[in-house]
Amino acid sequence: MRFPLTLPVVLSSGHGEIAAVTRNVSASGVLFELDSPVQAGLEIRFSLRMPGAVLGTPRDVLVHCQGRVVRCSMNQSHYQAAATIDEYQFAEQ
Repeated sequence: MRFPLTLPVVLSSGHGEIAAVTRNVSASGVLFELDSPVQAGLEIRFSLRMPGAVLGTPRDVLVHCQGRVVRCSMNQSHYQAAATIDEYQFAEQ
């Protein structure tokens, strides 16, 4: 199931940090919107604060994720990067 969520996020890689916004999120991947392109294959780390209303939980849940970019393309004025979520961990609240 894919959720159309617009969440601010910072992508961390071995090359620094990149500000992005999610466009949709699923259990196995995320579509990000960015101002600059990222290379396919880039390993990234990011944290998402998933809304409780979407998850069916009483409060928002912070999830730390690791994954990799599988593709990046230009869409109107922004780049869109699709990434896998290879590992995730719920933060202690």
